[in-house]
Amino acid sequence: MPKATRVRLADVARRAGVSRTTASVVLNGKPDRIPVETQRKVERAAAELEYRANSMARGLRLRRSLTIGLISDDIASEPFAGAMIRGAHEAAWKAGFMLVVLETMADDERERRSIEDLRQRQVDGFLYATTYHQIKEPPAALADSPTVMLDVRDPRGELSGVVPDEIGGAYEAVSQLIEAGHRRIGYLQNITDIPATRLRLEGYRRALADAGIPFDPGLVEVTLAEDRIRATESARHMLARPDRPTGLFCFSDRPASASYDAAESLGLRVPEDVSIVGFDNLELLTVWVNPGLTTMQLPHEAMGRWSVEQLLRHIEDPSLEPVQHLMPCPLVVRRSVVPPSGRS
Repeated sequence: MPKATRVRLADVARRAGVSRTTASVVLNGKPDRIPVETQRKVERAAAELEYRANSMARGLRLRRSLTIGLISDDIASEPFAGAMIRGAHEAAWKAGFMLVVLETMADDERERRSIEDLRQRQVDGFLYATTYHQIKEPPAALADSPTVMLDVRDPRGELSGVVPDEIGGAYEAVSQLIEAGHRRIGYLQNITDIPATRLRLEGYRRALADAGIPFDPGLVEVTLAEDRIRATESARHMLARPDRPTGLFCFSDRPASASYDAAESLGLRVPEDVSIVGFDNLELLTVWVNPGLTTMQLPHEAMGRWSVEQLLRHIEDPSLEPVQHLMPCPLVVRRSVVPPSGRS
């Protein structure tokens, strides 16, 4: 079998109809003075020829390892949070960087050793990630390295970071029920003390206030979102009321799916008797309930991409001020929301 011929920069330049210098400038990520149309020609040619730059030569030229280290607790084991790694990997690959992921299992000593191992390998910067939105001091070992926080906030705001827009997501979820005509909207709230618990409640209350609907504490039922039995009991308690809500917003998809069971046990139909909106878009639940659950997408993949793009800016210019970014949560519409009974 003949040996594959390595695609060279000159081949890309020839395919794009530009000089080798122009192709090099575009593919090395500094195309500011190159017309956008020319940039696209070079990028298309590189993709068609499956061109990959010599990363070792490029790294020596830039005095970098072209490697990013991602330190996390146990993010890869989560069914949806792993999308952050996918988004980060794609952004790193596009920029010609390699992403190295190390999990610490929330162990401080393993975290310290992981950071030290990556520093010895001369990574150009770090992503510091957690399984869910948290507020946490970054490790002191990262103090002198370009670092971006991923799904975790630096309480002092000294490092750039990205987290979901929990308030905006909850506001949009409740607005879907309001726009469908619901006025009595319950909230199945989480009991765990995490940022999302407080922020999603705030989004729920803001949406009601902006629609001129008085907040009724009696329509908020607190439960342990991760416990299906307790969530089902809480939803049943709310839906068994004589003045039950016609719409139900749930802290996450787990209590939302449990609410289907609660409604069925009471002889209620979803969405004819009670419309339900969740949060997370955990597809193991949202597409397996009937009807499919309308929910808010946690933007893990988008956060992963943003974190790498921002880290690369800090690597390029260490004097950049930190940026705190709220990533919007997209609405995923399925069939669990209709106007309340008696409305068309």
